[in-house]
Amino acid sequence: MWRDLWTAYLAFYESRVAPEVYTSTFARLLGDDPRDFNALVAVHQGRVVGLTHYLFHRHAWKIEEVCYLQDLYALPEMRGKGVGRALIEAVYEAADDHGVASVYWLTQDFNDTARRLYDRIGVVTPFIKYQRP
Repeated sequence: MWRDLWTAYLAFYESRVAPEVYTSTFARLLGDDPRDFNALVAVHQGRVVGLTHYLFHRHAWKIEEVCYLQDLYALPEMRGKGVGRALIEAVYEAADDHGVASVYWLTQDFNDTARRLYDRIGVVTPFIKYQRP
């Protein structure tokens, strides 16, 4: 089910990854390397209906690590029912357990549904993302 949810998440962002990336990502989710990331899933009535991936990393401006919430996805029929909020709050809890106060994430500007939630549970920053072409 993880693969199906992650595929749907990638499709939402009009993206795809090669089969070997699925294999590598899943192995990292199960790994014990401190650089590996973590996953949480939301379950409703015995069915996995959402997922999040997050990781802890060092930050040049802080002594403590920070937490990057990399992926967040809820099945379309589950949106507006608290799945995304529950997953973000679970990441907040994991960060607290790890001794990390800072949790951040990115989204695309057209993701209006998610941004309504994010505006309630987080603080928008003025940063604009750039990447290597």
